[in-house]
Amino acid sequence: MKFALTHNCINVLDLERSMRFYEQALDMKEVRRLTDEEGNYILSFIANENATHQIELTWLKERTEPYNLGDNEIHMGLVTDDYEAALAKHKAMGVVCFENTKFGVYFIEDPDGYWIEIVPQR
Repeated sequence: MKFALTHNCINVLDLERSMRFYEQALDMKEVRRLTDEEGNYILSFIANENATHQIELTWLKERTEPYNLGDNEIHMGLVTDDYEAALAKHKAMGVVCFENTKFGVYFIEDPDGYWIEIVPQR
């Protein structure tokens, strides 16, 4: 029996805002979309050309309150081949929320408060 990781799901309040963030910050674009006939939800699967799996952005029509992310200890991690350029880009965007210079990584925060760890290629 074999398993392969295909996607991670996060819930978002404003799908278009989140899609703009992920495209601008991480070059991710929608690769497929699922909706119900009544328009109660949209599942947008996003990835970039280097992705081995996708992020599922889930938008729920009835949701109006921000999601409780607890202590925000759960996060995604991405490797970059140009750490310094990525850090400069994300600082210019104003989305860097934590730098750990001891470990040589930093985190960016998406519009819903999810943290994404950026790691240099090692």
